[in-house]
Amino acid sequence: MNDFPRIVFMGTPEIAQFILKGLIDENYNIVGVVSQTDKPKGRKGIISPTPTKEVALENNIPCFQPIKIKSDYDFLKELKPDLIITCAYGQIVPNEVLEIPTFGSINVHGSLLPKYRGASPIQQALINGDLVTGVTIMEMIDRMDAGRMYAKEEVVIDNDNYTSLYEKIGKAGLHCLLKMLPQFIQDKINHKDIGIVQDEKEVTFCGKIKKEDEHLSLSFSCDEFVNMVNALSYTPGGYLLYDNQIFKILRAKKVNNLVNKQIGEIVEANKNGILLQLKDGQISLLEVQKQGKSKMDYKSYLNGDHNMLGKVLK
Repeated sequence: MNDFPRIVFMGTPEIAQFILKGLIDENYNIVGVVSQTDKPKGRKGIISPTPTKEVALENNIPCFQPIKIKSDYDFLKELKPDLIITCAYGQIVPNEVLEIPTFGSINVHGSLLPKYRGASPIQQALINGDLVTGVTIMEMIDRMDAGRMYAKEEVVIDNDNYTSLYEKIGKAGLHCLLKMLPQFIQDKINHKDIGIVQDEKEVTFCGKIKKEDEHLSLSFSCDEFVNMVNALSYTPGGYLLYDNQIFKILRAKKVNNLVNKQIGEIVEANKNGILLQLKDGQISLLEVQKQGKSKMDYKSYLNGDHNMLGKVLK
């Protein structure tokens, strides 16, 4: 690619880092990166660059980190972008920013729009037990995830949790973006009206995963419980309370329909598994993490806890 078009990339976490790297590897002209501000990282709380900022620094690309993009965006005008590409930026981008680039602004969204507009599309697909999800490359407008759709790619959900599906979505997003960009740029040069308008009748929304959602509900059915575990694993990790301490459940599966113990009770804890009673059956806790400890499979965990049988998790 030559120096055209001038692209500003807006994104913050690992999924955005992966897509940014892919654009750079394909020699797209990234003239600036915009990310959220640096945050404390690790147990020591050391302030560290965001994943996309790391890539910007490695490639000598200017990186901007406005606290509030809605009131601090003059730097974008100076960059004179032809196109803004966003992925998991983390702030609502105001219309004044979207109108700066000549070709407009596009977003890599982790669902098959118009399904799952909002902040947690990857988690929501897992919560709902979907078998297929995907990515959509879409026009950014002044309504959340409501713009025209330029390209889509499906992703099969196969024994995935959030960590593995997040990686799949990142790869699909990059592949889809790189496939559509040349034609998108050509159409914009020729001022063609492109993209498919979303069917508002098919729209569904998903909100942010809140801190309180991490405390798994014992009112869930087995399927609902396992789906929520998958949506929260491996980070931040869903948990129950075990002897008043956080006990994360990172992998689980339904094993039967028996209901013969108190809900929340550990009905089996041996080489066959750690079985938890729920309202419509029992689930096996395959991978767990005790507060202050590393995550481990159930056999390793039971080697250090011989008193789990009969305990009631809350």
